[in-house]
Amino acid sequence: MAAAGGVYEPLPPPCALSPGSRDLLALSSVDGRIQVWDTRGAGLRREYVPSAHLSATCTCLAWAPARGIQEVHQKKRRKSEASDRDVQYDLLTIGTATGTILLYSIVKGELQSKLVGGHDRRVNCIRWHQENGCLYSCSEDKHIVEWNIQTGKVNCKWKGDNGSVSSLCISPDGKMLLSAGRTIKLWDLETKEVTRQFTGHSAAVTSLMFIPVRTSADPQAPTDTTGLYFLSGSIHDRLLSVWQVRTEKREKSAVLSFTLTESPVSVDLAPSNSKEVPLKLAAVCRDGQLHLFEHTLNGTHKKPVAPTCTVQIATPGSDEESTPRPVPIHAAGFCPDRQSVVLYYGSTMQPLIERVVLKTDEPHVCLIRDVQKTLTLRKETTVTKVKTPVVKPAETTVLVPGIPGHSATMTAVASKSERREGKRKPGDKEVSIEDRLGAMDIDLPKVPSRSGLPQTDRFSVLLVQGLESNDANILNKVFQTKNDSEIKKTVARVPVYSVIPLVHELTKRLQGHPNNAILMVRWLKAVLVHHASYLSTLPDLVPQLGSLYQLMETRVKTLQKMSRLSGKLYLLVTQVSAAEISQRIQSNQEAKVVYEEESSEDESGKEEHNADSDENWEENEEEAETEEESDEEDSEEEMNVDKVNGDSDADPGNESEEE
Repeated sequence: MAAAGGVYEPLPPPCALSPGSRDLLALSSVDGRIQVWDTRGAGLRREYVPSAHLSATCTCLAWAPARGIQEVHQKKRRKSEASDRDVQYDLLTIGTATGTILLYSIVKGELQSKLVGGHDRRVNCIRWHQENGCLYSCSEDKHIVEWNIQTGKVNCKWKGDNGSVSSLCISPDGKMLLSAGRTIKLWDLETKEVTRQFTGHSAAVTSLMFIPVRTSADPQAPTDTTGLYFLSGSIHDRLLSVWQVRTEKREKSAVLSFTLTESPVSVDLAPSNSKEVPLKLAAVCRDGQLHLFEHTLNGTHKKPVAPTCTVQIATPGSDEESTPRPVPIHAAGFCPDRQSVVLYYGSTMQPLIERVVLKTDEPHVCLIRDVQKTLTLRKETTVTKVKTPVVKPAETTVLVPGIPGHSATMTAVASKSERREGKRKPGDKEVSIEDRLGAMDIDLPKVPSRSGLPQTDRFSVLLVQGLESNDANILNKVFQTKNDSEIKKTVARVPVYSVIPLVHELTKRLQGHPNNAILMVRWLKAVLVHHASYLSTLPDLVPQLGSLYQLMETRVKTLQKMSRLSGKLYLLVTQVSAAEISQRIQSNQEAKVVYEEESSEDESGKEEHNADSDENWEENEEEAETEEESDEEDSEEEMNVDKVNGDSDADPGNESEEE
């Protein structure tokens, strides 16, 4: 079914138990193969491979009623051809992802007819009318189609909802039709008009069925339509709601709800013969558990009804090396005696089918089954032969596995005559390998992944596989993603049943290395943002998230002290770094001016030297004065001498003049 945003939730392959005695079980494998098993231990009855089983996989299965089968098969059949059980439930209806509906005959082992033209998108549900043999189908194209099986054409087609119509159900009297899309609508099949609407589910409704309440023990007696109930279950709800179709009161809310551990996968009813006999309900959840309920419908019941018995299957684990592990249950159905139940568990390739009588007095029942040693159901070589329909070679499309979206259109295989004519003659040239590869027309993906890892839509699949198998290698590859957008897209595509295991795994990894915890916080934030609405609906949310809450609380208590210590260390580190930087700058640059202060001893020495110099200066001055005085005396004596000499010199002059 389509979830919000157009993302499909990984649902198990469809299966259908035959009505009445529950003798046949129809299964659809992942690759589109249809298998019909005998629940009484006779093995595989039929295996059918549709022509488009890879591109148009099976989306829903439904068994046709006995009366409709007799109208379709007009030719007489021999008594030895099949048993009465096969004649009663012979026609299997198959809905595909492309909108085509196939009618497969179990007795003949071939395709009976093909209904085309009603839907152009995925078929979600198919229901047969018990009276007139008409077929009703709903699809993601928002329409409901009424088919005429004899002509293979559409009788009527109308819009069922504003969105995808996910489920259908026809009332026991054949006059009303229930359809479930965004809301549950009650239609009048004659006028094709809505008589009532019911709201209460937020996601696609996967389970929808009427609860017939008979007024007498006669099975042919008509059912009580005035107090008619119907059951509904959603893909994201962990409960089954019961609604009452009344003509007097028009209540839109559910009158009763059954609590489950997970969303329902398969639901079956054992109707009561009278109003006093309690109703029996079997619901298989996504976690692989079977819940059995017994309740008497009597008006509104406010308190949710808990299961009277919960059934689980596990391996023995008797050896020392092996440990017990749960085996999931895929489907269950009540037998006509209302006491025994048909269980389908194990894998889809080798299913295990068992009829058991359960004691509903015990609240919990665990069935120990050794799956490895159990004799698996084997194919019957005389009856079960795989029959592939004949298809024209021109219409064949070969899908090449290995690369997502990798498809190749190959030419048809030539016949023997064409091979002879197409042999290479001596003069012809041989075709090169490049031309041969080009003829295959291989379409490679346009945008390859950068890191070589799977794309975002594949991460969710890997994450779910790693959580289910507890594989550390797969989880490490997924959790290494650091891109926030990829983390958000991956978490948004994770199914609801894997949210709690994902939270537990993230909590365990948060307690590890701090570098790993940084990544886990991103994943945890995305989980809490995208799946907050689902987590808020869990009644046991507190014990589920108790370890995570304690871990966060202890770390928050030490956050203040650690922040203070971090601030102090930051100041010290900045001061040390600043000092180192200043030293580097001083060492690299030369000082232009250097001023040095002298010591006190040098100053005292300088003072003594100055005192001595002053005394010497005075002595020098005295000496200079005495020298000057002596010089003056000498100059005076010289002048006196000159005067004397002058007088003596003048006399001879005069003498000469006189001469």
